[in-house]
Amino acid sequence: MNRRLFLAAIPAALAAGCGFQLRRLDGIPLASLYIDAPPGSAIAARIREMLALNQGTRLTATAAEAEGVLKIAREERNKTILTVSGAGLVTEYRLSLVLTYSIQDKDARTLAEPETIELHRDMTYSDSQLLAKGDEEQLLYRSMYDGAALRIIRRLQALKPGNGA
Repeated sequence: MNRRLFLAAIPAALAAGCGFQLRRLDGIPLASLYIDAPPGSAIAARIREMLALNQGTRLTATAAEAEGVLKIAREERNKTILTVSGAGLVTEYRLSLVLTYSIQDKDARTLAEPETIELHRDMTYSDSQLLAKGDEEQLLYRSMYDGAALRIIRRLQALKPGNGA
């Protein structure tokens, strides 16, 4: 029994000894940020959740009190038919998320030029698994929201407020 415990502890000790840490959201050079997004924006909600865990950046209620403004100009979800069976039934869909954003400082100077993020996921489909496929679709969209939010946060981390980005 002690040998099993010892063997199980070796990977944990090696990971701790090498200095491994999970990626954190530290290093955003803005003390405060306002997120200007369309009402009900899933990306904005996800970014707010991620930044709420970050002790260095405070989210503000208005653009006037913020050091920087993240403007999400466009956020679109699309679902297109990818393949059809010989019987004319849909067998695959392509889910897409397209969003455009830019970042400005409090003086309306551009810190990050407008950037468009396009994410796609392919999903098989079957009418006999309607509920499961609906859940899978929501899970894939959630994954795309997380990926887009992380890309925007990494862009925020790379900002140089004094010089532009």
